[in-house]
Amino acid sequence: MKKSAILPYLFVVMLNTSCAQNSDKGINLPESIDFTTHLLIKDIQNPWGMAFLPNGEILVTEKSGKLFHYKDGNTTQISNIPDVYVRGQGGFMDIELHPNFRENGWIYFSYASSEGNGKGGNTAISRAKLSGNQLKDHQLLYKAEPNTTKGQHFGSRLEFDREGYLYFSVGDRGNRDVNPQSIRRDGGKIYRIHDDGSIPKDNPFADKSGAKTAIYSYGHRNPQGLTLHPNTGKLWEHEHGPRGGDEINLVQKGKNYGWPVITYGINYSGTKITDETSKPGMEQPVYQWTPSIGPSGMTFVSSEQYPKWRGNLLVGSLAFQYLERLVIENDKVVYREKLLDGMGRVRNVRQAPDGFIYVGIEGKGIYRLDPK
Repeated sequence: MKKSAILPYLFVVMLNTSCAQNSDKGINLPESIDFTTHLLIKDIQNPWGMAFLPNGEILVTEKSGKLFHYKDGNTTQISNIPDVYVRGQGGFMDIELHPNFRENGWIYFSYASSEGNGKGGNTAISRAKLSGNQLKDHQLLYKAEPNTTKGQHFGSRLEFDREGYLYFSVGDRGNRDVNPQSIRRDGGKIYRIHDDGSIPKDNPFADKSGAKTAIYSYGHRNPQGLTLHPNTGKLWEHEHGPRGGDEINLVQKGKNYGWPVITYGINYSGTKITDETSKPGMEQPVYQWTPSIGPSGMTFVSSEQYPKWRGNLLVGSLAFQYLERLVIENDKVVYREKLLDGMGRVRNVRQAPDGFIYVGIEGKGIYRLDPK
């Protein structure tokens, strides 16, 4: 690890020249601001997830265990949500609509749950329907095991692909030496299931005795970003590294992404985790951030509302409190830019069906970026 990798964050951060990088250009403030920010939904302490209903209404999860419904300028709280285990980084997390929501009304959630054996909790995936100001027809689809009282690395994002498969992430739950590299254990994985929770027969480990058959890829640390590329349909993921080594990855079936056998990060104490940043049979990230930005939420811009950003990737930064715009060429990052610098910890960013970008900032709420 180079000494420069652990220097304090500066105005310009030069891109590392390792094989995980592809440019020596730094991160810049925008030359001109092409949008204004509009605070749409106020006073949400930790707006973890956002889902956009067909009529323009918005559902927002709050990590402490609340679900809000925004309609016509007013925000109401939804009742009868799943039982949420709130501890550390765990709570009520992501939310996603079924691709055929207009026909079936299913809404999907990821949250920390104490269901199952053992003390503590682990990440769960469920679905329900909205009826007035409450949820109904709740169904638990997947529950990671075992429960633990550790408060870190629950994941967790949700994303449907074009074929209707549901992908979700579960972090390593603070057990890095066991969970991420074992297909017999939950944690440190990206999973794929059918919309009803059943396991696709062609999942990579569906025929492996003793394996967690919902696993799609493994060797992850704490993935808090999942998004589908609007043109290629490929699934992109980002995850928290330790001290340094936050990653962007292209998620591929059955692949091993290396944690903690390979990493560009070090322990928080400054000691090494490993000398290896690459190894045969383990995937390299598309990009890695050192120092860590604390990535959370991500979306590709395909909207005509922001013509200069089309094809770009937006990622929230918790650690440095800004929104990052990354220009991607041939699946490589070639340029980075700071937006919303200093506004607060960016928990989530989504492009809505109306074409506008919505950003969740901790302690403030949901902002819409209105193009000038």
